[in-house]
Order: sequence, then C-alpha cells, then structure tokens
Amino acid sequence: MRFRYALTVITLALLPLVAEIPGAQRGANTRSAGADWPMYNRDLAGTRFSPLTEIDTGNVAKLERAWTYQLQPASGNINPAPAMASEIFNEVTPIVVNGVMYLPAGNRIVALEPETGKEIWVYRLPSGTASFRGVAYWPGDAENNPRILFTSGQKLVGLNARDGALDKKFGTNGEITLPAGYAGVPLVYRNMAFLGAMIFGPGERHVDAGTVIATGPPMNPSAWDIRTGARLWEFHSIPLPGEFGNDTWIDGSWKDKIGPNVWAFALTMDEERGIVYLPIGGPNNNYYGGDRPGANLFANALVAVNAETGKRIWHFQTVHHDLWDYDLPPSPVLFDIVKNGRTIPALAQSGKLGFMFILDRTTGEPVYDVVEAPVAKGDVPGEWYSPTQPIPVKPPPIARVSISKEDLPRPGDTTPEHAAACAKLWEDTKFFNSGPYTPWLLRNGVNPPSLITPGLTGGSNWGGSAYDPRNGFVFINSKDTPVTGYMDRNNRYNAQDPQGQLPYSRAGGPAFSARMAGAAGQNINAPCIRPPWATLTAVNANTGDIAWQAPLGADDRMPEGKQNVGSAGSGGPIATAGGLVFITATNDRKFRAFDSKTGKELWAAPLDLNSTAVPMTYEGKDGRQYVAVVAANGTAGPDQRLVVYALP
Repeated sequence: MRFRYALTVITLALLPLVAEIPGAQRGANTRSAGADWPMYNRDLAGTRFSPLTEIDTGNVAKLERAWTYQLQPASGNINPAPAMASEIFNEVTPIVVNGVMYLPAGNRIVALEPETGKEIWVYRLPSGTASFRGVAYWPGDAENNPRILFTSGQKLVGLNARDGALDKKFGTNGEITLPAGYAGVPLVYRNMAFLGAMIFGPGERHVDAGTVIATGPPMNPSAWDIRTGARLWEFHSIPLPGEFGNDTWIDGSWKDKIGPNVWAFALTMDEERGIVYLPIGGPNNNYYGGDRPGANLFANALVAVNAETGKRIWHFQTVHHDLWDYDLPPSPVLFDIVKNGRTIPALAQSGKLGFMFILDRTTGEPVYDVVEAPVAKGDVPGEWYSPTQPIPVKPPPIARVSISKEDLPRPGDTTPEHAAACAKLWEDTKFFNSGPYTPWLLRNGVNPPSLITPGLTGGSNWGGSAYDPRNGFVFINSKDTPVTGYMDRNNRYNAQDPQGQLPYSRAGGPAFSARMAGAAGQNINAPCIRPPWATLTAVNANTGDIAWQAPLGADDRMPEGKQNVGSAGSGGPIATAGGLVFITATNDRKFRAFDSKTGKELWAAPLDLNSTAVPMTYEGKDGRQYVAVVAANGTAGPDQRLVVYALP
C-alpha cells in the first residue's frame, strides 16, 4: 500500500455555473449540453460518462494530437513533499468548467484555454507541491467568487477562479489546515466538499514491508464549512467505545491505531438522497494483524453517511480482518438498474481484491447474492484469522482470485519453453494457494511459499470504474500479477521493548515467472499464468454477468503473433455517448479506445511516456470534442505533459 487516506468534508455552495474568466463564454451558444468535465469523475455519481458524440466508433481511428502542455517548465523547480516525489504528475486528471481547463502542475496550478493549451493564469505555490490528482471547482455565492480548490500536503487552498490569485476570504488567508496531509481532489456538493488524508506526514513512521506500526493523527472523515473554516463533523473510521463496530476490535485493540483511511482520489455521492460513500482502506499493518484481533470495522468497508451530519446510514465490509492489503482504493460508481421489473438505486464497489460488489445504495444490501464463504487459516503465531470472507456470486471475479495447475501457460499461449519452465517451477516449488484469501504461511523451513492472487497492487486498483447508462455496462480494468512469499519473524522486534515494531512481517518468495525467448531474440521474463495479464472488463449491471472482456495493452517483446497479452499498469477508464471507452493504464505507452458494446479495440495512439492517469473529454468553444490524458511515467521533470487529441 503506497498511501492511505481519511476523509475531510468542506461546505460549499451548489449554484448555477457562470463564466468568470474573460472570454470564457466566447462561442458558448455553440457548445453542447454536457460540454464540460467539471470534476475529477465528471459527476457526483462517479460515472465518468460524457454525453458528447462527435468522436464515435466510426471516426475514433482518425484522432490526432491537437496540442500538448508541459506540466513543469524546463526552467522550473519542483519541491515535492517527501512521500510524493515519484508521483507528482502521474495521476492528474484536468477539469473543464465553463470552457476553461484547470489542473495542478507540480508546484503550480494553471488555467488553460482548452482548445489550444494557452495559459490564462498561473498560480505558483510558495512551497511544496499541489495534489498530483487534480483540482475542484466551487461556483461561489453572492458573497464569494468562484474558487479553485486543491490540496497541498496538510492544507486545502482556495484560489480565485477568475485570475488564480489566492482567495484571502477562504479559510485563513486562503488556506485551511487539515488534520493530516492529503493528495486527492475535493468533491464539491452544495455547501460541502469531500477530501481524504494520508498517513505520511511530519513525525510519522511507515515501512511498506510492514514491520513498523504507523503513528500520527487519527485518519477520521470530517466536515468543514468552507466559508467559516469550521469543522462540522467527523466520522470515526475506528469506532470508539460505545459506538457501532467497536467490538470488532477485540481486547481493546482499537487503541493507539491511527485508523484505516479513505484514500480514494475523489469521492462519489447520491445527490438526490444526500448520501456520501466512504470507501475505507485497510488497517495498519498491511499483512500482520495479531495486534488487532477481530473483523476491524470500518476497515475495508464501504460506509454510507449522511452528508449533513456524518452519521452512518449503512456499511458493507468487503474483507474481514485484512491481511492482504486488499484496500478499497476507488469510490463506488452509482447507477440505477432494473431487476425483475423493479428499478433499484445501486452502486458498484471494486478494490484490489479482484471482486466487484453491486449493492443497493440506499441500504447496502447486495443486489446479487454474496456468500460468507469459509477460507483457509494460516499458521502465524498470535494472528487472528477470519473464518469466512464475503464472496459475490455475481458478478464473477474481474481478476484472477485463485491459481491451480490449469492456470499455467500452455505452449500456444507463450512459447513451449516458457510453458515447460513454468510447469517445472510449479512442480518443484509446490506453491500454496487455497483459492480466494489464501493466507500467508509462516516461513519455517517446511512451509511452501504462499501464492497470492490478486497481488500487492490488485486486481483492480484506484483507477476505479466508468458506467454507460445507455447499455448498463460498468467498465473496469484489472491485472493478474500474483505475488509469492511468507510471513517471517521481524528481527528488530523485542517483546520486552517493541519500540513500535511488529513481531512478523511479509517476506518475498520466488518469482512466479519464467524466462523465454521473445521477439528479435530478446530474453524476457513472463508471468507463469495464462494471458492476458491485464484486462478491460464490461459488467452488465442489470444482470450481474460479464458482457465482454478484452486484453488491455500489448507486449512488443513477446514473440510475433503472441503480443496481445495485456500490459499491466494503473489508471482507469471513461465512457462516452459516442460508444467508446477511453483508457491508458498500461505499461506500453499507448492511449486506447474500445467499442463499449463489444470490447473491440478501435484506436491506439503512442504516448511519449506511460500514463497512469484517468482520461477526460470535453467540448471546446470551437465546437470540437477533445480527449485528454496526462503522460508522466511516474516521475517529475520537464517531459511530463498533458496530451490532447481531436478529430482533424
């Protein structure tokens, strides 16, 4: 787990959007309804669906670059926060409001002409960097100008959307200090905006291998009034004594925990019902839970709260006592489905665990059956194991959740030599896999290594889903990248003087891969599972069935004719009324479009760098539809850029 987030909510006003930048409505009468992309997920429901139709299945192959924007000038300096240095740009999704584009660019916030990339204004942070995910737009009210809101470490900052100046009427001199740092995007609704928080900050300790207990402020969801700066409410992600769920932390193990966090890049909500959905991540530590016996609510749970009060309405826990880092990185996507002639307000929640849960968004009850299935128990001393885990009957897994000998590559999948090497690895190593939620076994000289799938990064991940209301399909990308290993004794642990150390931590095992001869005689290392290794899936929400699946990405190193194996990356899809799904989320430096009905790949354009960002689309003041994505390769520097496409 790289980051974890808690939630913060800030009061905002929902007013008719008005142009606030000179020239912003130039040609406004020619722009279509739905021309903008006004928030990270485009709408409060998180559908990432655009009604624009100029670019469609018949002409998408003609897309060409319209313009690019370098996110950091070659002469500019970046001052990244310590934990974010490698991710300054790579997850940015711009917004377009009233024909103006806004986005973070390292230690700057910029407003651009979305037809040309010309700068309208630039705000440079005096220190640190802005969120590497995006910004939010607040339309203002009778006493306040429209604002651009963004996070920077432990601050929420407000800019005047007209000129980019720091809005001194916001908080204290344009800033609100948050309980903990955050790198996500505020979600604006009426008088509220919703944020998260991350565990990394001054004085905190964190080791990803999981040997140290993280310390710091509680990562509680909270609400703030944007005009007064007052905190309105907070939701305890670890319930306190007397609160619902506290007894799921056995023997008082809730004490001295900073809490599982909401680290979704932007949240979603049911606007009609005033319900905010909090996808809460896993507890610390990621892989050892002997210090937190019990199911550990509200870790790994989707919690629906009243937007005005923060009171819990319902919750649904997707993993009991998480030992796999099976977070819920994305917010759920909301939609209505028809089942047995009845319309059900629903949502789909995904996560690293390889499953998708489709729930009634008013009650949290599964729309399709979810079974509490018995799962294997591990043998780590002092560990607490949940005897069952919730497994949906529908939809089927969207990623591989178990591995058997039948899942090994066959000669025709890769090469005969690779298939033989994988078979030998399987027989010689005797990997342990008991299906979903395979436990990590103790390294004791006798146990075989556990073979865990999904691996450390999923399954699906923070990229989340998109939804097309025309056909009822939910689109999601995932990868099949198993991990092997054990739980091992932590040599730094001293029971008499633990000093924050945990007694056991995860240790890696032999790679579940084998060498093969690739194209042009290359010697490459390939996974020991049948391809594809990355997939784009469409789930029919009205039936719970998979409508189609397609390999996502290619590997040009593979032998000729076997390159369409998927290329595992990160990011998420968007959908359009032109019948398209746009996505990057691969490691082959390509931007792709798929037919939303069939899954056929219709267009792939080379990028100069890899992209792990969610794309977006909008209509310019010139009446043209544009599609944009950030290509950044996960590092800071002058090559990071926003790339924008349009029809000739």
